[in-house]
Amino acid sequence: MDLIIEKTVQFVKDTLAGAEAGHDWFHIERVYKNAIAINAVEKADALVVALAALLHDIADAKFNNGDEEIGPKTAGDFLNTLGLGPQLIDHVQQIIRNLSYKASLGVVTFKSTALDVVQDADRLDAIGAIGIARAFTYGGYKNRVLYDPEIKPQLNMSKEEYKNSTTPTINHFYEKLLLLKGLMKTETGKKIAQQRHDFMRLYLEQFYNEWEGKN
Repeated sequence: MDLIIEKTVQFVKDTLAGAEAGHDWFHIERVYKNAIAINAVEKADALVVALAALLHDIADAKFNNGDEEIGPKTAGDFLNTLGLGPQLIDHVQQIIRNLSYKASLGVVTFKSTALDVVQDADRLDAIGAIGIARAFTYGGYKNRVLYDPEIKPQLNMSKEEYKNSTTPTINHFYEKLLLLKGLMKTETGKKIAQQRHDFMRLYLEQFYNEWEGKN
């Protein structure tokens, strides 16, 4: 298992060299560590969890013209080179296919404990201090405004509306980030999410005070 993980880590580092900073190797590493910690309690298939965490953003659809199959395919092609069995590879691909927040806005028929573990690990990296940093990093990458009081958050968006949204970064807190605490599947994920959620609430309070000049 150690050699498989070592080869996968190197593949991910090479593939994501130069990636957008919110979806780079360091993001993958944090999600991987979160997943291992959560799985110490959940006891899902350790190799599936590790590989899915490492490969979950190997070819993110939003950086590949919205192609939602390029990630699972890229991961599958790589895992085949390691001589792994088709059932394990399919499990990892299904996790990658169903992991994202936008995927949850559509119809999700695949379920597994490993998916819950990796999904919670990924969502934890989208909230709290690092989640805030990633949100503004991606907003800058897309040249989005920080905040516009005239543009209200778009709540209850469909999958297509979410994919095509160009709203200010602050709106993203209400459209996704503040919702993630309630979507956690594992008890470990729920506990960690609560503190990070509370931190985002404090941040928003400070942001609005500064925006209005309340010192």
